Amino acid sequence: MTISEVVKEKLGNRAIKIFEKNALRYYIDVAPDTIVETVRILFRDMGCRFAIASGIDTPAGFEILYHFSDDKTGKIFTLRTLIADKDNPEIDSITPVICNAEWIEREMFEMLGIKFRNHPNLKRLLLSDNWPRDKYPLRQGSSL
Repeated sequence: MTISEVVKEKLGNRAIKIFEKNALRYYIDVAPDTIVETVRILFRDMGCRFAIASGIDTPAGFEILYHFSDDKTGKIFTLRTLIADKDNPEIDSITPVICNAEWIEREMFEMLGIKFRNHPNLKRLLLSDNWPRDKYPLRQGSSL
């Protein structure tokens, strides 16, 4: 069974969209409330390697992309989720599943203002201590 098929089977209709961009690149769109479960499927159940995550401020909300590699096949799987609430962006942290996600979640917290629930150490990583608490450098329309 392929990784996409396993995700479809385990998430059912909670997987919003799964599509193949090309033979080695797949995108899996999921709701924010299923991100930890989906990460667990890819990382623990299927043995994919967590590469990195990235956050983007879009007109529709904050999109987070979690990139995984299946090193046996060379395929890349990107989990995409959208946090629509731009005034209070929150999502569960994936650090209970992948402890190495701690710093990238801290970076997204600091640069975009996304709060990661259940994060073990959600504090500043890059900006100085005197940087204004309500200013996020990577937000669209940010006046710094």
